[in-house]
Amino acid sequence: MNAPTPDAEAALSGLRPAAPVGEEAALLGLPPVAPDDRLVYGDHPDQVVDLYRPPTTAPALTPTVSGPPTMAPALSPTPPALSSTAPAPPAGGRTAPLVVLLHGGFWRVAYDRTHLSPAAAALARNGLHVALAEYRRAGGGGGLPETFDDVTEAVRTAVAAAPAGTPVLVAGHSAGGHLALWAAAHPGPVTAVVALAPVADLARAHDLRLSNGAVAEFLSGGTPAPLAPAALTARIAETDPVRLPPRVPVTLLHGTDDPDVPVELSRRYAKAHGSGLFGDTAGTGAGGACGDSGNGTGGGAPVVLRELPGVGHYAAVTPGTDAFAALHEALVSAAGATRGAGAGPHRNALRRVGAVPDSAAEVTPDDGRSGRTGP
Repeated sequence: MNAPTPDAEAALSGLRPAAPVGEEAALLGLPPVAPDDRLVYGDHPDQVVDLYRPPTTAPALTPTVSGPPTMAPALSPTPPALSSTAPAPPAGGRTAPLVVLLHGGFWRVAYDRTHLSPAAAALARNGLHVALAEYRRAGGGGGLPETFDDVTEAVRTAVAAAPAGTPVLVAGHSAGGHLALWAAAHPGPVTAVVALAPVADLARAHDLRLSNGAVAEFLSGGTPAPLAPAALTARIAETDPVRLPPRVPVTLLHGTDDPDVPVELSRRYAKAHGSGLFGDTAGTGAGGACGDSGNGTGGGAPVVLRELPGVGHYAAVTPGTDAFAALHEALVSAAGATRGAGAGPHRNALRRVGAVPDSAAEVTPDDGRSGRTGP
């Protein structure tokens, strides 16, 4: 990968929200960071999990099946430190939380986990065990059920390598946020979910034709032949987070200026499963200005939406920004709130639950002219 762009260097130099216009360049301009180890959970080349370990004396993840890390030829420069106001990593010999990190890219095979390796490394340097998972995607053997099976197995494999009693968080960005919210609704060892700019309402994303119809492409497995409308509607209903009440606490972080996945989608998820009330987005927290909403009155686990004013699609996964500090804060807080929770068997189960009431449209459909197809 090329050296960091000026935008990337600026994002690394201090803690402030990156401007939405330069966010993508800031993230994609960072050099990839090779993992400490790798787990293999299947025969497909994409069925792997890269491990990033914290520099502590906490028990390390133990690979059960591993292969040599080959994502990058060499480690990148040391990731930047987080804000001094960010929560400290666990102390007193407690096991560092495990974060299974799911990348975005609108579920397309063209986008892999590499662009999240700097974020994984930075989170690890700040006290978290990170398992950066790859999975099959549209155009490369993914779709329904393959991608969902891979998420289930990637989480199971990462958890099997972790010490007993480790808090297990799933964090996902964009399309990976959709998969994280799907995991939040199904049985397994996950104790909390943090979703970043997630495609949290699949039906609405399809109506908006986000990224040139990515939802239909994904649920069709990336095949040229589209699904019949009835079949596509059924698949959306089966995998749509707004129809799947979470069984574990969920935190959503979403920039108000996100041009790729509108914040409307997270608001609709919070309304379906949380209070449906939205806080003052002018407030300021340790991770930057944000508004908090939700406290799980929808019958499932608690749901909190934190809106990040002036933030776009990529800042929360770009080390050095206030939004990235907010991500670290959310992960450490979620781990602390769920520490000691039991971990049951993780079963691969797809369930269909009731529909969610319609809400007012806030975004105009993407007719394909925007050309936005990135992570």
